[in-house]
Amino acid sequence: MHNVPALTGGSNRCTLHIHPEDAERLGVVDGAPVRVKGAGGEVTAPAEVTDAVRRGVVSLPHGWGHDRPGTRLSHASTDPGVNVNQLLDGRLLDPLSGNAVLNGVPVECAPAAEKLMPLT
Repeated sequence: MHNVPALTGGSNRCTLHIHPEDAERLGVVDGAPVRVKGAGGEVTAPAEVTDAVRRGVVSLPHGWGHDRPGTRLSHASTDPGVNVNQLLDGRLLDPLSGNAVLNGVPVECAPAAEKLMPLT
C-alpha cells in the first residue's frame, strides 16, 4: 500500500518515538535526526518525542524503507523512510519458532551528530 499515492499522504510516519524523559537525558530534540544502532547496523530517523512509549523504549513504526535497488516501488521510493531491519541481527532467533527476532531488541540512541549511548 505504500506504493499507492492516495494511501500515503500526510506527515512523515517513519519517526523514532521516544519518551520525553529519555529524549531529555540523551539531548534529543523533537524533529531532530537521531542515530539508532542495533546489533545489525544503524539508521537515522527524525525524533518524535511522545509519552505514547514507555521510558527506556523506542519505537520506529512504519520503518520499512523502500530505497533498495530493484524493489519496483516508484511512488514509495520517493519518501522511503528508514528500514528498521537494518538494526536487527539475523542470527538472533526465537527459540520456539526459529523465526528471526524482530522486536524487543536493544539499541543505542543519540542525536545524529553525537556519540551513541545505550537507551537504558
